[in-house]
Amino acid sequence: MAFSRGLAAQLRFYLCKRRPVNVRSRQYSSSYHERDERAMEEEAENKIGWLFKLIFIGTATIGGYHIFPYLGDNLIHQSVSLLNVKDPLFKRMGASRLARFATDDERRMKIVEMGGAQQLVDMLGAATDDKTRKEALNAIIAIARSDEAVGALQSAGAISVIMATPQCTEDAEIEKFKRKLLKRLQDMKQEENSS
Repeated sequence: MAFSRGLAAQLRFYLCKRRPVNVRSRQYSSSYHERDERAMEEEAENKIGWLFKLIFIGTATIGGYHIFPYLGDNLIHQSVSLLNVKDPLFKRMGASRLARFATDDERRMKIVEMGGAQQLVDMLGAATDDKTRKEALNAIIAIARSDEAVGALQSAGAISVIMATPQCTEDAEIEKFKRKLLKRLQDMKQEENSS
């Protein structure tokens, strides 16, 4: 109790000793000062937030750079495995993924080595609907961009399976895929026979 009285006395002495200040300007400056402090705090929080985001993105990029090569083979293997499933939806998903993975000769040959070329030809031969045929043809076209993969497709019987595929009147793209693929396979076969 005595402590608080002493503190109040010192405070009164300090306040009375000072010059009187206009109350309005004091309120304005304190509210301005509060806003300025709040803006500085928000700016600091934003900078720290961006710093943490950059650290996270950098870490994720480095981790992805080191991990992705191992995932690539695994994803190709999973996609080839989807071609073995009886459900046409999963077969289409596997063929679609293989078409996207077949971006260079190395990946195309990995698909062939994992049995993807044979599986796609079998999928095309067993397909009962146009959607499945279209995805199989699209994936085979993606793989056939590699000369070595064309040989694997020919030995898998791709030419006879494509020729035996029923004509599609509803989807003109399927017929376009068939013509393009037959031309590629037959051209490669003629080159091999001539040399």
